[in-house]
Amino acid sequence: MSLTSHLQELRRKHQALSDQVEEAQRNPATDALTIADLKKQKLRLKEEIHRLSAQ
Repeated sequence: MSLTSHLQELRRKHQALSDQVEEAQRNPATDALTIADLKKQKLRLKEEIHRLSAQ
């Protein structure tokens, strides 16, 4: 897998997590820990994207 395609996949996953966070925040049945976990996953992906882009 090339770096470009890997970055595209990471960005796709980041966007999917963004969508999940938005949906979870709209759903009152979703607990705060679940939302926090999704946000942490999203942040890890963002950091990885930034790290790989800087290379």
